[in-house]
Amino acid sequence: MRAEFTDNLITGNKTIDEQHKELISKINGLLEAVEGSQGQAAAMRTLNFLNDYVVYHFDAEEKLQEEVGYPGLADHKKQHEILKQTVADLTDMLNEEEGASPAFVEQLNKKVIEWLYKHIEGFDRSVAEYIFLSDNPDRF
Repeated sequence: MRAEFTDNLITGNKTIDEQHKELISKINGLLEAVEGSQGQAAAMRTLNFLNDYVVYHFDAEEKLQEEVGYPGLADHKKQHEILKQTVADLTDMLNEEEGASPAFVEQLNKKVIEWLYKHIEGFDRSVAEYIFLSDNPDRF
């Protein structure tokens, strides 16, 4: 299953939406690496790159939330920690299995792609709505 940035993932925050598009691109790159014949080293490099981008993106989101005084920041950070741990678990799985197994691909789909969709549609959209309403108080 390939990840796809669809209209239901648009938060309305240009920076965050662009980062989500890039994150989805990185996930698809990982899928291509593990499903192709590029080998474990290529898959590991791609997974490490995905991990770095996840950290970069989450830091940016959390900084934005701090700046606007988003009241759900603590819960949002907890959700981010779930994906960070998932990526760490996938790294261990890739190392232990000496390559990408069907179970690895299944976990990537279930625990990364599905998590990301739910997270963007729920948590990230609520942040974008909070920012919009804060910037447009006449909309209350």
